[in-house]
Amino acid sequence: MEAESRDSHLLFFVDSIEIFTPAGLTLWYREPLQVPCVIEYEAMVVQRDSTDRLSDLNCFWLATDPEVADGSPLVRMRERNGVFSNAASLQLYYLGYGGNWNTTTRFRRYNGKPQPPLLKEYADADHLLKANHWYRIRIEATRERTRYFIDDELLIDYSDPMPLLRGWFGFRTTWSHCWLRHFRVVGNL
Repeated sequence: MEAESRDSHLLFFVDSIEIFTPAGLTLWYREPLQVPCVIEYEAMVVQRDSTDRLSDLNCFWLATDPEVADGSPLVRMRERNGVFSNAASLQLYYLGYGGNWNTTTRFRRYNGKPQPPLLKEYADADHLLKANHWYRIRIEATRERTRYFIDDELLIDYSDPMPLLRGWFGFRTTWSHCWLRHFRVVGNL
């Protein structure tokens, strides 16, 4: 766990994780992934009342740190300290679903430099978070493209001229209460 606040905490259950965080948090999958691969999980942002913030069901995939010999983003977690802007030093694909107080859904390809380009953006209600809804997420990565599905809708289909072929997965959120369940990674599409 890479967390901006010491007050962030996780509760582990048989097939799920409950996340409470008052600031930025990335929950990294320990093992590196290699294309072709599929990442699948279900996630929900909890909103019981007006004090719960509905925002930021985000993720990084095929993330690497160009400053680390094996590329592992886990090595310099303390330097990034869970602060979102510090992730700009990584190379990765990023999908921010319902970010910015649930006003945008954005896809970016980080290249290890500040200001990664915005490749796709949605701002309509159909592509923003619904409270207490279990989303089914499927990410497919091959040498040719990366695709992101949410509730069986293809949201992103990106052909990268310099594709990321290996890296780590991270679930990302901020100032929220989330659940994750049924996480799995499958290789060989």
